[in-house]
Amino acid sequence: MTTLREGDIEIGLPSGAQGRKFDDNAVHGLSHAGMKAVDFIIEEDDRILFVEIKDPDDPSADEGSRSRFVAQVRRGELDLDLARKYRDSFLYEWAAERVDKPVHYYVLIAHSGLDTSMLLARAEALKRNLPVGVPRGIWTREIARKAMVFNMDSWDTHLSDFPVSRITQGAD
Repeated sequence: MTTLREGDIEIGLPSGAQGRKFDDNAVHGLSHAGMKAVDFIIEEDDRILFVEIKDPDDPSADEGSRSRFVAQVRRGELDLDLARKYRDSFLYEWAAERVDKPVHYYVLIAHSGLDTSMLLARAEALKRNLPVGVPRGIWTREIARKAMVFNMDSWDTHLSDFPVSRITQGAD
């Protein structure tokens, strides 16, 4: 199985899926234009997945930064940054003529302390900021088909074809 790695998190790709690390300035050069990038772009036959990983529980993170990050998530302070990463990546891929299928945006926040209601609140904020779907009477193409926010448990429940795991054993 092919895997993609971001820090201490690994995502397995199902047979037929093609994935690439996108958040690498050598790959896209977006940072010179003040743009941001999602971590990975994964292509399947019927959809494209943009994946962003945030890992406050990385074993190398100190407790203070972990606590600050989780507080920011709970207060919704990352919502606009996450939306911007998607929009900038989408614009880049669209301009490169690589958006020819519905695009789904999945954010993994690897922290078990985020409950379902918090994950849903962050996903709803993300949907409002992108937007998801086609605004009535304006566009003929959608910018995003889906936007969801997961912790590791909910990721494995909803995206079992893309198993996620922590590389460092005993962490999490």
